[in-house]
Amino acid sequence: MQLTLWSYEGPPHIGAMRIVTSMTGVHLVLHAPQGDTYADLLFTMIERRSQRPPVSYTSFQARELGGDTAELVKRTIQETFDRFRPQLILIGESCTAELIQDQPGALAQGMELPIPVLALELPAYTRKENWGASETFYQLVRGLLKSRVPAPGTERELRHAGARPLANLLGPTALGFRCRDDVVEITRLLDSIGVGVNVVAPLGASPQDVLRLPEADFNVCLYPEIADQTCDWLRRSFGQPTIKTVPIGIGAIHDFIAEIGRVAGIDVGTTAAPSSARMAWYSRSVDSTYLTGKRVFIFGDATHAVAAARMATEELGLTVVGLGTYAREFAREVREAAKRYGVEPLITDDYLEVEARVAEAHPELVLGTQMERHIAKRLGVPCAVISAPAHIQDFPARYAPQMGFEGANVIFDTWVHPLMMGLEEHLITMFREDFEFHEGAAPSHLGGMATRPALTAPVVPEEAAAEETPATTWAMEAEQELKKIPFFVRGKARRNTERFAQERGITTITVETLYDAKAHFGR
Repeated sequence: MQLTLWSYEGPPHIGAMRIVTSMTGVHLVLHAPQGDTYADLLFTMIERRSQRPPVSYTSFQARELGGDTAELVKRTIQETFDRFRPQLILIGESCTAELIQDQPGALAQGMELPIPVLALELPAYTRKENWGASETFYQLVRGLLKSRVPAPGTERELRHAGARPLANLLGPTALGFRCRDDVVEITRLLDSIGVGVNVVAPLGASPQDVLRLPEADFNVCLYPEIADQTCDWLRRSFGQPTIKTVPIGIGAIHDFIAEIGRVAGIDVGTTAAPSSARMAWYSRSVDSTYLTGKRVFIFGDATHAVAAARMATEELGLTVVGLGTYAREFAREVREAAKRYGVEPLITDDYLEVEARVAEAHPELVLGTQMERHIAKRLGVPCAVISAPAHIQDFPARYAPQMGFEGANVIFDTWVHPLMMGLEEHLITMFREDFEFHEGAAPSHLGGMATRPALTAPVVPEEAAAEETPATTWAMEAEQELKKIPFFVRGKARRNTERFAQERGITTITVETLYDAKAHFGR
């Protein structure tokens, strides 16, 4: 296990907690030491849920390790059943409890409770949160439905002619990125093309709802990180096709509708965007210097990162200069997308590596998680959050989906507003000597930072600097000329010019050097 300041994903039992917190009638008994109950805060503080997660802990202490912790496990399970009366109990272990190998799942199944009890195998030292959520959802669905799987060769019963096709929406969870609102938006979108929703799971579903999954004509895999494995099992076991297109962005929405038309056998050729779908017109109407060619670095879970790259290039005219994910299970999809945009894929869960790549790429906008928001703030670059992990402000009270036509509107506002429009650039240049706009004043859209240390060359110890390259100085005229460059790219211009000068042995940077460097890097 890696000790770190920030982590993109927790251990797999956090993923299991996300599934049970999303559902009703399900309870998780977690074999965990005292102190591992901190995970409750993820839901009550970050997502601001009004109820704590349906999780009970054995909460063993150090003094109990020399005795029989099996009795503690069985007592906790019985107390959980007596108090909460769930329809289904899941049994799991935290990363610490895994080391003592008490096998709580076997103990629970030997108690012969009058409800289904499913034991989870969540290897904490080789897997992480999203995998844990995916595995928990898969084991839950498979455990409830395996007795209902038809015999091999059984023909799937087709819906009656003229009957409305039904879809399952699979993958939305607690602590997911805008899942609550995505479900509402996609339900509206499906209704507009004549498709009903059979079950949404795991978000809001009960074990009884899970038993109704086979009644749908097809499954919509809204969040592959969570539902891909379950959708594949339902396809193999019940013959249900899966809609793979994730409807984020106008182009993907039309592909999504077309795929449903093919799978469901319905005519969707005349489907039009609603009048509230403003994103396409808005993106064409803005000042061309506002969006076209702006350099964007994208990092997040695979689903949102790949969708963001397509939307950025095809619908907003941005240039992708970095694309990556922390979701190693979906690295192939991100690598394929990176190849389309001509960038080197970044597959890592080390935020320091992400920070180094962002600084190297010199983007004008970062799209990422809450980690990248902090990275961008240090580098003085605008940022928009597009993916979990996210913080409190990314679970808004307002309706703010990412999917569907309204989701495209939300994304346009979220991505574009941190940037600066051409008129704004012009006015700041015009009034750059004003007390509010001089080069020392922090831009309001970067959070009122008093300083932007990352906009200047990094601090290097004097002895190290002496060993590497001779120091470059700026002539007064060159410094004045540099101040005419908009502040959000000034740091990049300074770094490029100093690198240009050092490579050519120039110790004093003049106005001519500045423009020579600009011409060199502009080629």
